[in-house]
Amino acid sequence: MVHLRALMEQLESDTEFLNLVALENPWFTPENVRFCLRNWIQSLADDQLSNWIPEPASAVKRVGVVCAGNIPLVGLHDVLSIVATGHQAVVKLSHSDKRTMRRAIQALNESLDKPQQIEETEKLEHVDAVIATGSNNSSRYFEYYFKNIPHVIRKNRTGVAVLTGEESPEQLHFLAKDIFTYFGLGCRNVTKLFLPQGYDFEPIVTAFEPYYEVIHHHKYANNYTYHKAIFLMNLDKHLDSGFLLFKEDQGIHAPLSCVFFEYYDTLDLVQKKINDLEDEIQVVVGHVPWASLPFGVAQETRLMDYADNLNTIEFLQSI
Repeated sequence: MVHLRALMEQLESDTEFLNLVALENPWFTPENVRFCLRNWIQSLADDQLSNWIPEPASAVKRVGVVCAGNIPLVGLHDVLSIVATGHQAVVKLSHSDKRTMRRAIQALNESLDKPQQIEETEKLEHVDAVIATGSNNSSRYFEYYFKNIPHVIRKNRTGVAVLTGEESPEQLHFLAKDIFTYFGLGCRNVTKLFLPQGYDFEPIVTAFEPYYEVIHHHKYANNYTYHKAIFLMNLDKHLDSGFLLFKEDQGIHAPLSCVFFEYYDTLDLVQKKINDLEDEIQVVVGHVPWASLPFGVAQETRLMDYADNLNTIEFLQSI
């Protein structure tokens, strides 16, 4: 793990590397990759590792990983969990995130006692278990293909935020961070707001203004222009901040450059709806007592944060 943390510290200041990553995947801007690297540097600190390093599994297995590529290094936690429990990791990288993951795997292999405990493959074969992350459509394929071995199949999830109308400008600015980090491509990004009846949008629009620069990213701007045109053609009522579209909608999975919102009468009704949608929600942001996270930290994950609230270590120790 020491090699991996040292690599993260090195790459954070490696402008040439960051520019190459952005050239291969324009969503992975140097700013977003640096944010990811800093998060991992904190996660791999000695105090974090000492609280997380698990007991090895009773028998060594070959465990496949199908990595997603929506945000940088999103598959690394699964790979770390596999090698930490003593298994062999067989990794199918996403075409969207090969450069950063390959460097991380190389650093990990250099620090492990067993040579090549992590191997890369184009097709997962001869594995004893699998962890796969993808869309709702690809998850159906994964469920069928890996039905005969132990598996964890992750589907689309998103983050929601519950506002009371009493948020400070600072809290609303932190909410913008939960929405715009990684352009909103992560499963922990907030894509739905629950708002009290009669909510005044002026404070939230003002608090989001520092993120106006996202509109200068061509891929984000294309999404914004496209969805704005759709809303206008369909006569869908919406609020346009100039770089983010707010649309009243019962759904929670808003498209990129958009945020859905829904008015509520009581917080109890909001909590019930969120509980009913727990299989689609990764995080609940807000300062209500039952929110899972405060504003501003949705993408600041640590080793103890497991996707879909499923403890990966326990799964790997059970196979």
